[in-house]
Amino acid sequence: MAAKTTTPALTTTLSVGEVAARSGISVPTLHFYESKGLIKSHRNNGNQRRYDRSVLRLISIIKISQHLGMSLEQIKDHLSSLPQDHTPTATEWKRLTKKWNDDLEERIKLLQLLQSQLASCIGCGCMSLKECPLRNPEDRYGKKGTGAQRLREQCRI
Repeated sequence: MAAKTTTPALTTTLSVGEVAARSGISVPTLHFYESKGLIKSHRNNGNQRRYDRSVLRLISIIKISQHLGMSLEQIKDHLSSLPQDHTPTATEWKRLTKKWNDDLEERIKLLQLLQSQLASCIGCGCMSLKECPLRNPEDRYGKKGTGAQRLREQCRI
């Protein structure tokens, strides 16, 4: 009589090391994502961090989003529309991808605009940040006052 083989049952949760190995990201990155509210874990009786298997899908979404140039804040906003208590239904996933598509379309338009203006900027040789349509369209920084307005805006000083 042939020996009966059994396949090991899949556990519903994964350790931080297992998630890191399966997702291809480091343990500190997992902790960082968790600190930013992108993923969630819970503690077992031994006070060890455990993740639901579905976190692997979330991490894939996060990695793809980052590759597309989305900020962690944008990613968190998108993920917040997904249900936390169950795997997304087709309708819920469609709603997320619609919003994502809209954001990507806007990004594509901005990149195309940048591409066309960058080529003309390099070609003109004007070297004028006051009139440059790429860095200072319609001299918006000049209207804010003298000095390094763009730097102030970026650094909030």
